[in-house]
Amino acid sequence: MVNKIKDLSIMSSQDALVSIMVAVSASDDKVSKRELLSIIRIVEHLPIFSGYDKRRIKIIAQTVFDIFEEEDGLEALFGLIEQSLPQRLFETAYALACDVAAADGMLQEIELRFLQEIRYELNIDRLHGAAIERGARARHLLDT
Repeated sequence: MVNKIKDLSIMSSQDALVSIMVAVSASDDKVSKRELLSIIRIVEHLPIFSGYDKRRIKIIAQTVFDIFEEEDGLEALFGLIEQSLPQRLFETAYALACDVAAADGMLQEIELRFLQEIRYELNIDRLHGAAIERGARARHLLDT
């Protein structure tokens, strides 16, 4: 059984980054294996996650799924992320969301709308957003 965060105000900035990655992955109602592996690789390799307990990924994921089941879940999730994440990491959060969304090599319309919502909620400048998106697309291009 996966534990859940009972007091959401104790989310760290790292938890908030994981939650946004999980949320974009779940935005199309399924978490692909590639997206999950992407989240794990990001947490294992990026300096921002230095010292982060990887076991928390399951806890944060379950928390995000539970929040999504609420009536105003998306609004609640963004409120939680904005509360837990310093503004200086907003572009980082968007970049990680783009990497996870692009990890399976295809973006569904719902994922694109979700990324647009993230850009809006985190006040990501259009040009910066486009550059972040282009970088994610370049990193996750499939050789077909």
